Amino acid sequence: MSKQKQNDDEAVAVKRLVDLLQYQQGSVVSRVLLKDKGGTVTMFAFDLGEGLSEHTAPFAALVLVTEGEANVEIAGEGHTLREGDTIVLPANQPHAVKAVAKFKMLLIMIRA
Repeated sequence: MSKQKQNDDEAVAVKRLVDLLQYQQGSVVSRVLLKDKGGTVTMFAFDLGEGLSEHTAPFAALVLVTEGEANVEIAGEGHTLREGDTIVLPANQPHAVKAVAKFKMLLIMIRA
């Protein structure tokens, strides 16, 4: 059975992760898939050359690249990630993301 009803009356269904968000020319787009007091799960789609400028976050996050290629810089150190790669963004460490090719990533942030 692919669909059930949850207690909050939200449909549960099997979905392909890379199909949940489409690229938009010259943009970074995002979609929150799950959000509660414990954290968030957000899907991002980056067009070629697009990125997120350096910033910090008060909580650690796990990045999972689902498609394409990106450069992730953490505290001045660059990392090239491709489909299937993961990296942890430590809490309170400056980090930035730039699309080397169109790419999609899942960002899982746990609030501790």
